[in-house]
Order: sequence, then C-alpha cells, then structure tokens
Amino acid sequence: MTRTSWAEKVFRYVLLLAVLALTVGPFLWQLSTSFKSTTEDVYTSPPRFLPEHPTAHNYAEVADIVPVWDYALNSLTVAVASVLTNLVGASTAGYALARLRFRGRGIAGLAFVAALLVPAESLVIAQFTMMRDLHLNNTLTAVVLPGAVGALNVLLMRNAFAGIPREIEEAAVVDGANTWQRFTRIALPSVRGTLAVVAIFAFMGAWDDFLWPLIVLSDSDRYTLTVGLNFLHGTFQQDPRLVAAGTVIAVAPLVVLFACLQRYFFRGTGEGAVKG
Repeated sequence: MTRTSWAEKVFRYVLLLAVLALTVGPFLWQLSTSFKSTTEDVYTSPPRFLPEHPTAHNYAEVADIVPVWDYALNSLTVAVASVLTNLVGASTAGYALARLRFRGRGIAGLAFVAALLVPAESLVIAQFTMMRDLHLNNTLTAVVLPGAVGALNVLLMRNAFAGIPREIEEAAVVDGANTWQRFTRIALPSVRGTLAVVAIFAFMGAWDDFLWPLIVLSDSDRYTLTVGLNFLHGTFQQDPRLVAAGTVIAVAPLVVLFACLQRYFFRGTGEGAVKG
C-alpha cells in the first residue's frame, strides 16, 4: 500500500468540494432566496448569499395565495400509496423471480429488464387511454397506478433475495415452513436495507413526477405539488422569493425521508447476506 501524497489529497478534496457546490449549491441558494425580504435585491452583483433581514413571510404568503398545503397533501397521498404498492409488489415479485420455480421465470425477468429500456413518455397515451376506459381520469388513483410497481424496484428486490444463502431456507423447509412463512419470516427481515432503497425511490419518483399528473388531472383541487408549483411560477414569475419558498416546501419532505432512511439506503444496494 502506497501512502497518498499531499497533493493527491488536496486534489481529491477540491474535487469533492466542487461536486458538492454543483449539487447542493442550487438548493442552498433557493433556501437563502426564500428567506430574503422584498427590500433585498436578489439579482445584485456580486450575489449576496446570506439574507440581510431573514423572514418567513414568503412562506406564509405562498400558503395564503396558492393552496400549496392542499397540493402537498395530494402529493403525500400519492407518494405514500406508491411506496406501499411498490414495497408489496416489488418484494413479492422479486422473491418469486429469485426463489420460486415456475414456467416462464426467465422470460418474466427479461420483461422487467426490457421495461427499463422503454421511455416513460412513449407510454403516456396508452396510460391515459387506459385510465379513461377505467373512468379514473382526474383522480389520484390514476396518478398512482402507472408507477404502482416499478421494474427497477422489482430487480433490486430480486437481487437482494438472490443473495440470501439457500441453506437458510432449506433449513426452514425441513422445519415445515411454507413459502409464505419463508418469505415473511426469513427473506423480508434479511433485506430491510433494500426495502428502504425501494421506499426512497418510490417516494421520490411519485413526489417529483410532473408530466403524468399534469396530463391526467384536470381539477385544480386535485393537483399535486409539482403541478401546483408550475402554476405558482407562472403567477409569481416576477417574485423569485415566492418561487424559492415553494421549491423549498417541495424539497423538504425528500430531505427528511432520506435523513431518516440513509443508514439503510447506503447498505441496501449491496444487501443480501443474512446476519448470524
């Protein structure tokens, strides 16, 4: 093992700081702008990062003029439903692909892989027609259904279940455990990290989705937060402080969710082994 040189360490830290600035910098700027008062010029040169007179008035004004909390509740309903359907659907489908023997299992696995290669935009017309035929247009159920079970989540769960030693399940079979008992008592507790990854992906996908809710929803009282913020931007495009406040409201739940599940997230992608 060679000792890392001082210049190499400096280069690594500089590179990390540059990546951090590119990824976190825009959010921090929006957060700062949302607390700036109307007396401050947000376009001043050179730009002033910290607000001179911090105020939460922008958040209150957004809530007074636009039903942002109703939009947030709609988004939360859709996101929670998407998390639940993905956890149930992806875990059961992933376990079947990894552990059960049935005709066409290989074809089913290839179908999930092929689904990842299809652009979501190419399916919008077919999805809209299906929701119309089911009389679900302009409902939150129609927003949830297309993403109820994600192909990527199924493959993640399949790989996690495949990493569990078969000897564990064989011992359970000897003890008389059926398929459902092996799934609930052995497999699921062993892949909690991957379940957290699926939950984060499902929540973020449903919370951030803009195109599909915009197409399938027509009544403003059913808008999700992303669609509502689009109208907020059009209404208040001369006041970036209100737009920034709405953006922070939209991002905050994602930050909280990731903060709560981060320890499971980082170990979940490579999970599969059973702890003794």
